[in-house]
Amino acid sequence: MSTIPELFGSMVFDDKVMRARLSADVYHSLKETIRRGKKLDLSVANAVADAMCAWAVERGATHFTHWFQPLTGITAEKHESFLSPAPDSHVIMKFSGRELIQGEPDASSFPSGGLRATFEARGYTAWDPTSYAFIKEKTLCIPTAFCSYGGEALDKKTPLLRSMEALNRQALRVLRLFGNHEVQRVVTNVGPEQEYFLVDRDMYLKRKDLIYTGRTLFGARPPKGQELEDHYFGAIKPRVKAFMEELNEELWKLGIYAKTEHNEVAPCQHELAPIFTVANVAADHNQLTMEIMKKVARRHGLVCLLHEKPFAGVNGSGKHNNWSMATDTGVNLLSPGDTPYENAQFLLFLLAVIKGVDEYQGLLRLSVASAGNDHRLGANEAPPAV
Repeated sequence: MSTIPELFGSMVFDDKVMRARLSADVYHSLKETIRRGKKLDLSVANAVADAMCAWAVERGATHFTHWFQPLTGITAEKHESFLSPAPDSHVIMKFSGRELIQGEPDASSFPSGGLRATFEARGYTAWDPTSYAFIKEKTLCIPTAFCSYGGEALDKKTPLLRSMEALNRQALRVLRLFGNHEVQRVVTNVGPEQEYFLVDRDMYLKRKDLIYTGRTLFGARPPKGQELEDHYFGAIKPRVKAFMEELNEELWKLGIYAKTEHNEVAPCQHELAPIFTVANVAADHNQLTMEIMKKVARRHGLVCLLHEKPFAGVNGSGKHNNWSMATDTGVNLLSPGDTPYENAQFLLFLLAVIKGVDEYQGLLRLSVASAGNDHRLGANEAPPAV
């Protein structure tokens, strides 16, 4: 096995790879797009695509996909091979800047909230250069936003990117009032803690309710639940530990900062917590984490349950978000400092967040409302108003 530093990000086209494979001009132009949101020139996109293709092919990739997050709760992919006909009746491996920047999947079969008629099926994926491309199962995955022809969001990433940009504009406005003209960008960071259950696959296959709904609908409760709370932070069983070890390796290859793992309160419940990172990257990483959890579990004769409330009578699975705002100079705007009562900048940002949560609580509630989440929080583990 390679060391963790050697393994980490080995399947990611990250900043280190870009520095090594792109010319200085192309690299700096791309970084300006990532940092400042400047328009990306097609010649730069072509150079990035060439380097990305060569790097991916060297690692066994045969296809690429615009990896996006439609309104289905999971990710979506349409795989295209790098294959391109050559004049001598052979083929070459090719990937263009236009293919990198934009794709056009059929949008008519994805949820749209009635934004478009079925015959207006044009939906577009657009490269998100702030989230690094990665290789998954011999496919180069390019994180993208998914929009309609008219610019309406058809996914979860587009509203997130727009909200991050809105917060950046307003945070910079406040910082300028404090006389700070050094900061050029403010980003939001988040570290989503992923709770989950592991159950034996053979037992799972005997429960049609678990198979079809993700939670139990009937049956007697076990003689022992979580009354003694002895599972929480308890010794991890060998079978689960083997699962966690393989999971960590798979996540580290994809540059995911898997950091903390432990037993949770309910029997067979566990948690994986990453180190925080920029919000849209963290969201991408969490989608990957959940997908890989399920795949690795199957290889160990287990099933990973991600439903918010799979079992009655014991805790469900939450996803606590450690959220913050930080400047491009490394300052956490929600850090109180040694004298918080005298720290006017901290107090202003803190109160702005509190006021925003209060005034837009309906929108926040709507953004997390789902059948599973409401079943857990509204019905079983917290008052409906939470």
